[in-house]
Amino acid sequence: MSTRRAVVTGASSGIGAATVRLFRDHGWEVLAVARRQERLAALAAETGADVLRADVTVPSDVQAVADRARALGGADVLVNNAGGALGSASVEDASVDDWRAMFETNVIGTKQMIAAMLPVLRTAARGRGGADIVTVTSTAGHVAYENGGGYNAAKFAEHALVAALRLELAGEPIRVVEIAPGLVRTGEFALVRFGGDQEKADAVYEGVDEPLVADDVAAAIVHAVELPAHVNLDLVTIRPVAQAAQHKLVRRPLQPRD
Repeated sequence: MSTRRAVVTGASSGIGAATVRLFRDHGWEVLAVARRQERLAALAAETGADVLRADVTVPSDVQAVADRARALGGADVLVNNAGGALGSASVEDASVDDWRAMFETNVIGTKQMIAAMLPVLRTAARGRGGADIVTVTSTAGHVAYENGGGYNAAKFAEHALVAALRLELAGEPIRVVEIAPGLVRTGEFALVRFGGDQEKADAVYEGVDEPLVADDVAAAIVHAVELPAHVNLDLVTIRPVAQAAQHKLVRRPLQPRD
């Protein structure tokens, strides 16, 4: 491979789409993967990325991603970005179907993508001396909060998956990177979580002085894989300055104290 290639899941919007754009701006080849064909077609027209409609929870779709990556000439980087949150309710009252869906996308989908893509990444590592697996988790996978139990549980599990993988791949030139964003304002994340309720989605960010945007997280992802091959960013926690912790979010303009 003369040009490095990244495979990015959840690429049809938000952090995934921003990551595809930034990789392309940096001269990378990209295979963008998502479920929405029309969004992928628009992204391909905009960026020149290769695209593939696939659902990371479906084993045959996942294998198709690995096969397409091989057909294109291989892949140096896998970015596991597909996932998301559904609902905002107590452990007692939350929908079990929402919990199952979150585990399928955030945990099982990530596991399946890693298992399918590792042989492709190992081929790249033999040729170039290294490869990367980057997984976008969340600060919700490190600190629990009320009415987020299902998403907390899924992201805690994804965080544990990444940590176990790093130990299992020790001795191979494959970096395992976890990017854990805090409050990120994208067009869809909160809207999907609240079932399309725009008022509830807007309230998440109300009064916050510059929440993160998708481009901020994409910059962290691309930076991590463009570092020298011996440097691994095991865990990057990225939040807006207004969010000091999960429970400490300032909803007013930031300014120095007198």
